[in-house]
Formats: sequence, C-alpha cells, structure tokens
Amino acid sequence: MTAEEKIAMLEDVLEVEQGTLRPETALADIDEYTSIAKLSVIVMFDDEFGKKITGEKLREFKTVGDILAEMG
Repeated sequence: MTAEEKIAMLEDVLEVEQGTLRPETALADIDEYTSIAKLSVIVMFDDEFGKKITGEKLREFKTVGDILAEMG
C-alpha cells in the first residue's frame, strides 16, 4: 500500500475531504480528530493492518506521519 493510499484511508476514517491531509499535518489541527475518530483509527488498525493500538499509543501520535509510520 502506498503512502497516498494510506492517507486516503485515513481521510475516509476521519471523514475529511480527500487530498487535505499531508504527513506533516498536526493531528491537533484536524477538527475532525475527535474521540470518536480516534476510536475509528483504532478499529482501522485492527481491521486493515491486524495491529492492536492502545489509547496510550494513540496519544503518542502527533502528526499524520506518525500514524502512517505505525501503519508500516
């Protein structure tokens, strides 16, 4: 999966307009990055990548790039 495909998947999960996220985008700057969206990210990791992400790990993510790096 390419970085662009991963970003597109994350945009779908966060319900933001396609093409708006970049690796350097700060998660704190994304209005849609709410507690519900964070749960959706946890589910995405489990469903799409077979990875278990804890709330603690999720809090370590500061940018979209941090999430992409964890996707592998």
